[in-house]
Amino acid sequence: MTPDLSRTGVVALADVVDRPISIAECETLVADDRFGAVVTFAGVVRNHDEGRGVLTLSYTAHPSAASVIADVARDVAARFPDVSLAVLHRVGDLGIGDIALAAAVASAHRAPAFEAAALLVDLVKERVPIWKEQSFDDGQTEWVSALG
Repeated sequence: MTPDLSRTGVVALADVVDRPISIAECETLVADDRFGAVVTFAGVVRNHDEGRGVLTLSYTAHPSAASVIADVARDVAARFPDVSLAVLHRVGDLGIGDIALAAAVASAHRAPAFEAAALLVDLVKERVPIWKEQSFDDGQTEWVSALG
């Protein structure tokens, strides 16, 4: 799908997928000669959580997750009509260093790009029904809501 970058407030991509994702994938979709700022975000699986060693994560999404992430992206684009944005959240089994959330926001100027990117990430975490199961190095597991 090729986004229409001739208008403003473009959602180039918003989806929940079960494959590896990258910042470059999102960044390419928002690139345009009109934009002088591109802000990216990578939510990367880290090796610890609250003092405990993390080995792996597994993300599980509610069937509505793809629809909700698209709604979030449209809400941000409506609030920032001069940006183009792309966002992906990965589900399934992830290892340390894998990207769980990738986003890119482009704008003519840096301030709206930063502000829209921050809001996009916050709203994805707040509204998209995705849960993660963390596996710790002590053999225990824990479910954590990505909501809130």
